[in-house]
Amino acid sequence: MKFLAVDDEPYALKDLLEALTETFPDDEVKGFTCAQGAMDYVGEAKVDVAFLDIEMGYMDGIILAKNLKDIQPDIHIIFVTSHEKYAVDAFAIHANGYLLKPVYPEEIRNELEFIYGEKMAGSQKEVRIQTFGGFRVFVNEQPITFRRSKSKELLAYLVDRRGADITTREACAVLWEDKNYDNSLKNYFQSIVHDLRQTLRQAGIEDIMIKKRNSFAILPDKFECDSYLFLKGDVRAVNSYRHDYMNSYSWSEFTIGLFEEKIK
Repeated sequence: MKFLAVDDEPYALKDLLEALTETFPDDEVKGFTCAQGAMDYVGEAKVDVAFLDIEMGYMDGIILAKNLKDIQPDIHIIFVTSHEKYAVDAFAIHANGYLLKPVYPEEIRNELEFIYGEKMAGSQKEVRIQTFGGFRVFVNEQPITFRRSKSKELLAYLVDRRGADITTREACAVLWEDKNYDNSLKNYFQSIVHDLRQTLRQAGIEDIMIKKRNSFAILPDKFECDSYLFLKGDVRAVNSYRHDYMNSYSWSEFTIGLFEEKIK
């Protein structure tokens, strides 16, 4: 597939291009900061989906979308903006989607799945997460390696939450119990999140985690997990428990208590 991204703010365009590339690393992604460049490109190349900012310079995204559809009537348009107020205008020209900045890969994938009515091509790998006897992640039964221990711990905590959202503040409080929540810590945490997402992407399993505007979660239906099976009463999972759930992390004590209650 071919994707087009247009935003007159270079940094915003860079973020959008990174999100698109992370979502579909094997597809072609082209970015422009000016509407004319985008129209020239669409006039020469078949584009499947255009992601357009709305508030731009001399030509806003609504007008640009109309022009692109004049050139390629079957092009799909998804608007990307910081403002909800444009939603009515966007759908008046039969836009296919409307995303608020910042945009994340899972949101992009969801929009395209809605457009095409089926799951987009993505990871079909078998993912297994082990929480008993140490935290480990396996892809097709091969363990993945984490570059940073805090990236691994963040994923472990998300698995412990079993799909519930956690905020940046909450994650920082869990990962660094003795540190004040300030800009320095928030910036460091963002580097941990980036590192984790890169690790998952390289393993081809980035879709197990969803990042929202100020929260994070894992998607439990994307992998098999021994502790999840335990809670469902799976006999093999129950028999494999040796009072050693997430034994490297102090925050696991609450869940350990839950397991201990179940085996009494």
